[in-house]
Amino acid sequence: MKALVTGATGFVGAAVVRALIKTGVDVRVLARRDSDFTNLQEFKIDGVYGDLRDKESLRKALAGCQHLYHVAAHYALWARDSSIFYEVNVTGTKNLMEAAQDVGTERIVYCSTIGAIGLPPDGGPGTENTPVSISQMAGHYKRSKYLAEHEVLQWAKEGLPVVIVNPSAPVGEGDVKPTPTGQMIVDFMKGRMPAYIETGMNIIDVDDVAAGHLLAMQKGRQGERYILGCKNLMLREIFEILSKLTGIKAPTIKLPRLAILPLAYLNQWLANLTGQPPRIPLEGVKMAKYKMHYDCSKAIRELGLPQTPPEVALEKAVRWFRDHKYA
Repeated sequence: MKALVTGATGFVGAAVVRALIKTGVDVRVLARRDSDFTNLQEFKIDGVYGDLRDKESLRKALAGCQHLYHVAAHYALWARDSSIFYEVNVTGTKNLMEAAQDVGTERIVYCSTIGAIGLPPDGGPGTENTPVSISQMAGHYKRSKYLAEHEVLQWAKEGLPVVIVNPSAPVGEGDVKPTPTGQMIVDFMKGRMPAYIETGMNIIDVDDVAAGHLLAMQKGRQGERYILGCKNLMLREIFEILSKLTGIKAPTIKLPRLAILPLAYLNQWLANLTGQPPRIPLEGVKMAKYKMHYDCSKAIRELGLPQTPPEVALEKAVRWFRDHKYA
């Protein structure tokens, strides 16, 4: 059995590669020539260069692969040119699904995002069936992933053997970039969190997310979505866990979101002017309006999704960031 993994040099993609290799799957990875291969250095894998925007490179990468894990995405809260989100996340996904159909890929897992899942207006946890529209998508990343997911769902309706997974907020080892959640942990470890905006998150160990991809490949129903998450926490609770793990005092000053919004707009303006990422991402402040809590029972019930305690996942992240001199 041979599987192609896109986005394999990233946080979740590398975890998927590790999990596949442990189970004896022959792995091929698709990467751009300028990709950072730090997460894959320990593995001897079949690597091919290509780009989601280059259809021919995708057909070549898929040749001889029975399975496809599409994990690649442009994942950020800001970009100077927002078109990159749609070129990679939407058009790139369409190109890959078309290539998979052309070469006869037997089974596909598409990694979407929890942000494409709806949240009930009464504040309860969201499920795979909670209604949602593009107007509820805050920022280009979430909008592009919402559009990409709908493209994949249409392909599934037309017979493409694809299953969708929606990871919540993964934490753990190998967050090289780091992701926005990982950057929050690093900032906390560096003492850069004198205050915070209260919000809710669902935390999951990145290795459990990887296991969820493999389980979706084995057991997932075609055209179905599965939330890959674990425990719903408030940001204050996450900081309390990090405080116990690091000995660093958790912030006690809770700022109103509306008070930070003007600063976020100013940061956005400066970022667009200088080309440097904003210290206070506007999209992050906008998302803080929502308590991102979700019901993960479908993936637990149908796939057998592991549920590593968030304390363990956060400890892994703290140790990895320390070992690699992030903080």
